[in-house]
Amino acid sequence: MRDTISILSERLKKREISSVELTKAYIDAISSSDLNAYVHTSFDEALRQAEEADKRLKEGTATLLTGIPMSVKDNISTKGLETTCCSKMLEGYKPFYDATAYAKLRAEGAVLLGKNNMDEFAMGSTSETSYYGAPLNPRDKTRVTGGSSGGGAAAVAAHLAAYALGSDTGGSIRQPASFCGVVGLKPTYGAVSRYGLIAYGSSLDQIGPLANSVKDAAIVFDSIKGRDFRDQTSEETPYTVSDKLEGGGKGLKIGVAKEYFEGISPEMKGCLEGAIAFYEKEGAEIVPLSMPSLGLALPAYYIIACAEASSNLGRYDGIRFGHRAAKYESVDDMIARSRTEGFGKEVQRRIMLGTYVLSSGYYDAYYKKACTLRKQIVAAFDGLFSSCDVLLAPTSPNTAFPLNYTGQNRIEMYLSDICTVPVNIAGLPAISLPCGKDGKGLPVGMQLIGKKFDEATILRAAYTYERGERQEVEELEGGVL
Repeated sequence: MRDTISILSERLKKREISSVELTKAYIDAISSSDLNAYVHTSFDEALRQAEEADKRLKEGTATLLTGIPMSVKDNISTKGLETTCCSKMLEGYKPFYDATAYAKLRAEGAVLLGKNNMDEFAMGSTSETSYYGAPLNPRDKTRVTGGSSGGGAAAVAAHLAAYALGSDTGGSIRQPASFCGVVGLKPTYGAVSRYGLIAYGSSLDQIGPLANSVKDAAIVFDSIKGRDFRDQTSEETPYTVSDKLEGGGKGLKIGVAKEYFEGISPEMKGCLEGAIAFYEKEGAEIVPLSMPSLGLALPAYYIIACAEASSNLGRYDGIRFGHRAAKYESVDDMIARSRTEGFGKEVQRRIMLGTYVLSSGYYDAYYKKACTLRKQIVAAFDGLFSSCDVLLAPTSPNTAFPLNYTGQNRIEMYLSDICTVPVNIAGLPAISLPCGKDGKGLPVGMQLIGKKFDEATILRAAYTYERGERQEVEELEGGVL
């Protein structure tokens, strides 16, 4: 039986299984798993939440998400449950409040199984910078899950959660979704409240779902979106998307920018060309496009993201927040030792880079110029969307790396974000879904990018492809039951 929200919810409502029984099945699966997808679990609380969900199901007040076990990335605050960003710096920290996105799911009766593994402070593309060690890809345990939401993608792919919440700063939902062969939705910036999300790059971060199907991603998005007075960057979103998935490809204009396809393997290109051919058969119009400014996105992103990280992580000094060194000789020495001990090498590297580009004499040369490039990229997307409804692109230029590979070649890890970071720079919505496999049997991800607050169109396009091309895909078969 598939682990999709719709099917599990139907079984719960028909009383074929209780939420407690379903939750116990997930707990057993997690307990016997060797994937390291979870770093903190909340099994006792999950069973209590499942009991409450069963009462709501009996009373007839349940929603689609009531009683469905799920997980949350370790940088999304959960009251009373350790939230560490997979860093020694926050080891033992238990928030006194829930992030808005999780609070909305909890209000619907969601069952929280625990917190998922991730790159430390969301800085990485493989989840190998985690203080707790890397999660393993369930498609091939010798490969990485992608990052930084790698634990959530692995949990969904391996039936260790029905769905997961992740965060996406430069592709951190979509790239692990691609590597693990699941669906990942990065909403429009501002569509989902960031309150309770421990910040990496505040102008780039966005919470979104990882799920087993496009419909599941739409259901979760409908539940977590909307204005939050505690996040002044959030927007009203009166629309729903889960009831607008039908419609097929007829009338859609799908743009294909040639720059997105430069440097990808022939196998990946073949998978994506197959998807393009499918959309043509469905009645969509394929629009060839060009986006020369795509090459500017990666350097602009890393300058902006690292600058914001330098500012956001300045509070972790052993005085206000975070790990404090046991031995030191002065206040300055304590701060230096605490940050050296608390942060991993990749986080230190990005803080140093961010501090450098914000420093006197370099601000204009780097940060200010990156902000100018950001405006050019936004304008480039606006120009593309004057000719099409959706952009089709690879999610990543490669499939999942071998474990420990990027530790020897960090530049390749940074370059793996080339297809995803432009979306965050422009604040656009995008979804990744599987569209085939490479010669090693590893999933290939297709990315569909839309206009701001037009999640409905990319979800419709993704649903059309999924329904037509994935009827017999093994990743959607089987499940926890």
